[in-house]
Amino acid sequence: MSGARALRAARLRGIYAILNDDGQNPIELASAAMDAGVHVLQYRAKKGIVARTIAALQESARGRGALLIVNDDVDAAVRFDCDGVHVGPDDCTFSEIARIRAAVGDRLIGVSCGTLDETRAVNAEDVDYIGAGSVFATRSKLDAGDPIGLAQLQRIAAESRFPVAAIGGIDATNVAEVARCGVAMAAVIGAIAAASDPAAAASRMVQAWEQAMR
Repeated sequence: MSGARALRAARLRGIYAILNDDGQNPIELASAAMDAGVHVLQYRAKKGIVARTIAALQESARGRGALLIVNDDVDAAVRFDCDGVHVGPDDCTFSEIARIRAAVGDRLIGVSCGTLDETRAVNAEDVDYIGAGSVFATRSKLDAGDPIGLAQLQRIAAESRFPVAAIGGIDATNVAEVARCGVAMAAVIGAIAAASDPAAAASRMVQAWEQAMR
């Protein structure tokens, strides 16, 4: 692993804010999250990457020492010099990870897993973290599938040789339970984006995570 990649991987900790480009302002949400102490961001634009948005997010994240991961779009992650790409089961098969690694170089690769078998399969691949879930029922991601629950999350975290980002239905009321499952990150969408005060919501999430990790 290169030094640049190792430095990026070392920052995969804490609250992981996913920024949907779906009518809300992901740049404002990113600022609110980073103000609260969030250091891992993902730009998720299912209708297509908006160049000026991703460029602004990349500049802001880099200036504040945060990671910016791009959902699905390997080319955009490279073109805009982001910190990595996250791919799900609908975006690639594990056999494509070698191709993705060749494209992104020392940037991070995250892969979604929902089962122990998938986790074991990914353990043999050249990735940097896995996303596990949906932990709880969620309305933020319609294709999330049935909840896996905390017990299964704990099994996945124990089985994975990579840091795990839990995702799905996580908010300030349950993030401490998630943290105690041995994961490295808690990925959130609606808990911040749907809040009337995203900065305050992000702050509550960060504080609850940090208290649980003491």
